[in-house]
Amino acid sequence: MKNTTAITLFWLSMAAALAGQTPSSQTVPPGAAGFIEAPAADINKGLPPWLRFSGDYRARFEGYSGGSFKPLTTDDYLLSRLKLGLTIKPAKWMKLYVEGMDARSLEKNPALPPYQNTWDIRQAYVEIGDTEKQIFGLRAGRQELAYGDQRLIGIALWNNAERNFDAIRGTLRYKGYRLDMFASSIVNATTDTWDHHLQGNNLHGLYGGIDKFGPRFIIEPYALWRLQHGIKNESGIVSKLNEKVTGVRIVGTKLPFGIDYGTEMVREFGSLGTDNIQSWAGHWVAGETLKVRYSPRIFIEYNYASGDVKSTDGARGTFDQLYPTGHDKYGLADQVGWRNIKDVREGLELKPRKNVTTAVTYNNWNLASATDSLYNAAGTALFRSATGAAGTHVGQELDLSGTWTFARAFTVGAGLGHIFPGEFLKALTPGNPYTFSYMSGTWKF
Repeated sequence: MKNTTAITLFWLSMAAALAGQTPSSQTVPPGAAGFIEAPAADINKGLPPWLRFSGDYRARFEGYSGGSFKPLTTDDYLLSRLKLGLTIKPAKWMKLYVEGMDARSLEKNPALPPYQNTWDIRQAYVEIGDTEKQIFGLRAGRQELAYGDQRLIGIALWNNAERNFDAIRGTLRYKGYRLDMFASSIVNATTDTWDHHLQGNNLHGLYGGIDKFGPRFIIEPYALWRLQHGIKNESGIVSKLNEKVTGVRIVGTKLPFGIDYGTEMVREFGSLGTDNIQSWAGHWVAGETLKVRYSPRIFIEYNYASGDVKSTDGARGTFDQLYPTGHDKYGLADQVGWRNIKDVREGLELKPRKNVTTAVTYNNWNLASATDSLYNAAGTALFRSATGAAGTHVGQELDLSGTWTFARAFTVGAGLGHIFPGEFLKALTPGNPYTFSYMSGTWKF
């Protein structure tokens, strides 16, 4: 862990040093010094125009100390991921896409998803029309689903083995309005064998958008329906989950004085057997980008997700965060998720150059319900005080991170997060501080 932290600090200091250099564009024209021709470009030159190859490779070295907030609990490991894609367009109105992925973890035991998923089909779909740009599109097969800033539905890009769905998705667009309709089953990632979706675990939805007012005011209402078998209710009876989710996301950018804002509010209701579901969550953020050197952006946000008050009353109040891209939404170390939490988050982002970003962020967490669990970014329960005697103050986290993109295709990044335990963690664990650090490199070709 000491080696990981030391190297991470080195990369972060390199990013900071770039702040003293003269700003320059990250766009490097072909043939210029520093430009590296990607293998896909060479391959595609020899292919017919209806056939295109793509891919990327990512390696990340990460580690932590203070696992489970215990002393002398450390781990360091290397993650490697290769993705290769092939696009076939037999006609302007039809596309077939196949993407293979090989995700491996070295020195990580056990080597299981989301750390490892050896050679598998990550995406394989046929598309009629264009779901991304045109008036109409229909996509069927194994694919990504990602909406908004992915607090509820995302691909979990940070994971070595990203999330995917077996789904059919239709898209309509017309004069600043859009609507996505989908029926899906999440794919269960398993290493050393072919992945398959989870039978009886379904997510269906309508996700809308009103873009006609431009980037200053975008509205995204949605309605989701989650069905899953085999979950125990509060009485311990294996039951069927029938959960409805309604929400709206509103964001605005490019406002006067560099101000941006965003909010998302979600309500969940339905049943799990005889249990009644009543939960909600909210996200509010405001920021300002100053028109000075390095384009500093100062922001503050508040995140709330309801918790369960009593585990035996037949009323489920813990918010279900569904399938999010949860990394660094509530702290870089990913020890806190969007369930039973009150999170005050603030930070400063800098762009020393067009291709360099750095950030320092701070989180302060409290439980929404003292008698419910603390959940991590994956939604897994970590610790719980059934009586609430441990209090509600979870702790605080201070994070440093940075990325640098160069030669158009390469991105390196590093980050360091440190958690200062509060009364809740000190009461239920040894209360040792938790430190997470990483450095990564990505090559898009």
